[in-house]
Amino acid sequence: MGKKRVVVIEGEDASPEAVQPTVALIDKLNLGIEWVRPPVGDAGISLHGSAFPEEAREAIDESDATLFGATSGKSAPALFYLRWGKSTYANLRPSRWIPGYKSPLAKPEGIDFVIVRENLEDLYLMAEGDLEELRPLGLTSLTARRPVADMGPGRFALKVITERGAEQVVRFSFELARRRKAKGRPGKVTTATKHNMLRQSDGLFLEVAQKVAASYPDITFESLIVDNFAHIMTSAPQKLDVAVMPNLYGDILSDGAAGLIGGLGLAPSGCYGDSYAYFESAHGTAPDIAGQNMINPTATLLSAVMMLDYLGFVEEAARIEKAIELVYAGGRVLTRDQGGTASTTEFCEAIAENL
Repeated sequence: MGKKRVVVIEGEDASPEAVQPTVALIDKLNLGIEWVRPPVGDAGISLHGSAFPEEAREAIDESDATLFGATSGKSAPALFYLRWGKSTYANLRPSRWIPGYKSPLAKPEGIDFVIVRENLEDLYLMAEGDLEELRPLGLTSLTARRPVADMGPGRFALKVITERGAEQVVRFSFELARRRKAKGRPGKVTTATKHNMLRQSDGLFLEVAQKVAASYPDITFESLIVDNFAHIMTSAPQKLDVAVMPNLYGDILSDGAAGLIGGLGLAPSGCYGDSYAYFESAHGTAPDIAGQNMINPTATLLSAVMMLDYLGFVEEAARIEKAIELVYAGGRVLTRDQGGTASTTEFCEAIAENL
């Protein structure tokens, strides 16, 4: 395996305090990864007058993956390029409880499922406007029983589901379920859509999923209305394996899934395309604790585990994940959000000792 090149974008506020020790921990494994830190955000503005200069774009294009922290806005242009510019259409959000996680549930044992969020379409096209703009189209509301433009003054947002977008993220999910089944998981894919009301858009997503499912006879397939999915996710999450859904539902429900196991500080994320992937923690930049050395780096560490696995460092990824599990099982060196008193530095030192 040749030398890997990884772009690092630390993000803003407290995010660098989680990214920097994560990179340092990976370096202890002597993998020979070349870390590239292009000027993004404040650095890009200072050097090039742009938050996302061409130098940063070229660095991403020439890399094997990107490790991204979290952004409060200044690094957002880079994030947009990583998503839409690199067509990373599948946002994988695992939720797995391990002993030591401070879950709000009485019995979190056995929670181990993944939400795969379609990452490019749906309402996130950000195609919005005034209702009057719709008048030339003559669109009529089936519920209000009148032209949509006559309901104003008001605004609209365009929800778009394409056959190609649905097919590629659903197929990604079935392949993931197949890999998880080989490791002892149930081998099940669940769709979550509002196809009973949004028959054209969400209905198409479900229709495509049903067609893809036919080519995976070894994987169980079920479709749920998204309301019912939310109920099952919170009342019996152990029944889930791989869940795939349109963008907005996945964005909201994956944060809810993180809450089941103990919070966003434990929630990793990876965004995959056909030829590129980037990895980021699911939490925000935590400006209220910036500079205090107290952010929980677990989400960033687990995102890096996903990245190492993607890059082919499977054994090394498993070593870091096992070290994290040992620290939580010990319960002595945990950050404040998990009921401990350890600083970010102390927590990462404990992980390193368990490698």
